Amino acid sequence: MAACFRYIVNDVSVAIDFYTSLLGFKLEMRPAPGFAEISRDDMHLYLTQPNGRGGGASMPSGEHQAPGGWNRIHLVVDNLDETTHRIRTAGFHFRNEIIQGVGGKQILLEDPSGNLVELFEPNTPQYRAPGSSSTAGDER
Repeated sequence: MAACFRYIVNDVSVAIDFYTSLLGFKLEMRPAPGFAEISRDDMHLYLTQPNGRGGGASMPSGEHQAPGGWNRIHLVVDNLDETTHRIRTAGFHFRNEIIQGVGGKQILLEDPSGNLVELFEPNTPQYRAPGSSSTAGDER
C-alpha cells in the first residue's frame, strides 16, 4: 500500500513543476486546476489549493486551510551537497543549513508554498528507509 499525503499549496501548477523537475516526482493526475496527484516510488502527494470544497475546504469554524508549518515529507537523496546546490541555484529556499545527525545529514527545503521537504543523505550505504525490507537501525 502506498503512503499518501496532502499538501495545501498556493498554486498547483507551480507545485507540480517544483516537485517533478527538482525532486523526481511524477504527475499521476490533474483532474481539476486546484488539485493534482504526484508520486515518487510508493509515496503519493496530493497537491490541493484552498477552496470552497474537497480537500482544501474551509473548516466548519470558518478557518481556512493554508500551506506551511513544520510537518514534512522525508526524501532520501544520494548526494545532499550536490542536491542542495542544484536546488539553491534554481532559486529555492532552505529553512536551515545542512546538519549532521546520528544516521546521516539533512536539510529542510521549502516548496514554493512554504511546505517543508526534508532531504536526507544516510551515513552508510546499508541504510534502509522506514518500511523497506530491512533496516540498518540508524537513528536520524
